[in-house]
Amino acid sequence: MTQPTIAFIGGGNMASAIIGGLLKSGHARERLIVVEPYGPQRTKLASDFGLTALAAADASLARADLLMWAVKPQLFAEAAAPCAPYVAQALQLSVMAGIRSDALKRATGAARVVRAMPNTPALIGQGIAGLYARPEVTLADKALVEQVLAPTGQVLWLEQEVDLDAVTALSGSGPAYFFYVVEAMMAAGVALGLSAEQARQLALATCAGAAALAQQSSDSPATLRERVTSKGGTTYAALSSLQADGVGEAIQRAVKAAGQRASELGDEFGA
Repeated sequence: MTQPTIAFIGGGNMASAIIGGLLKSGHARERLIVVEPYGPQRTKLASDFGLTALAAADASLARADLLMWAVKPQLFAEAAAPCAPYVAQALQLSVMAGIRSDALKRATGAARVVRAMPNTPALIGQGIAGLYARPEVTLADKALVEQVLAPTGQVLWLEQEVDLDAVTALSGSGPAYFFYVVEAMMAAGVALGLSAEQARQLALATCAGAAALAQQSSDSPATLRERVTSKGGTTYAALSSLQADGVGEAIQRAVKAAGQRASELGDEFGA
């Protein structure tokens, strides 16, 4: 079966993660096209993957079966204009935050549009992406999208495009929340007398182990938390402090703020 030709508009971290996965799975280099205006990044793509990226869009994009949009949302309109004459027949896959499918359809002339919101653990194949497909997208199109994103981790299809704002807030931005908590745990460990490296190792191993336990357990996170919380013990003291400081409510407010900003990005750069 002939491999699809996949074009990437933008060759940064997320595109590179997908390109690397595709090449490892046996996808032919000649079936990959990358448009990357930034010279040093083109050099990196050549060094990492043996790909010669284009500095600007050209007629070679007309060969693409799937076009992946991987530029910053504020650069979308500028990037789309030179691509539009060549890409209307391709399946469009966007990993841009906020840019809605209507905007992608208007800019490209393509009705077959899938939006994806991945997260940075995709770089090591441990990500999760929320996906929304316009009605014109076929089952074969969805299968192709899943094939392309498979190297990055899990996928979750959504019925409503508006839900991608919530996905952006929860899992798209979520790794940063995790890193923020780990930073605080490490700082606390150092304050209690551990070395910085000891605190780092303990904090990361604890968080990774807790996440793995929660994934493998049929019990809810609340139940798992209760099992390690003895009244009057150390965990109880810590959780009581967190509750007194309103940490749970603060996290919910933070996620809601991220969701609101995702919606604003759509209004600002391509409603």
